[in-house]
Amino acid sequence: MSAALSRDATLLAFDYGEKRIGVAIGNLLTRTARALVIVPNLNREHRFKAVGELIAEWKPDALVVGLPLHPDGAPHEMTQRALRFGNQLNGRFNLPVSWVDERYSSVEARAGLRARGDAANRVDAEAARVILQQFLDGLPDQHEFN
Repeated sequence: MSAALSRDATLLAFDYGEKRIGVAIGNLLTRTARALVIVPNLNREHRFKAVGELIAEWKPDALVVGLPLHPDGAPHEMTQRALRFGNQLNGRFNLPVSWVDERYSSVEARAGLRARGDAANRVDAEAARVILQQFLDGLPDQHEFN
């Protein structure tokens, strides 16, 4: 299923990890993203309760999930977990999901945090911001979500 979004659509992005999930928010009109929060990935119930609260608060039109890959582009053990997480988001919240290759997003996030003197414990949310910004920067004028 594809969905055309309005020019001012709000997006939530996720950097899925086994222990933490970084979350960022962005807007199609401004084409900007900002780090939002880090959700502890304690268990399925906690994970989706926290994400549901964020969705209720920010009312996104679509979601973006980082897809972890090896440097050569091959999938690894976290690839399938991130795919499952994104598919569960789509099923639970009935929002379209797009995927972004997240290779080196955490490296870029750490470098950006160091350069600004920000706390290193925000790296997961900053990685989600990097993922969402890459997504926004790569969009044509009209993008369809799956």
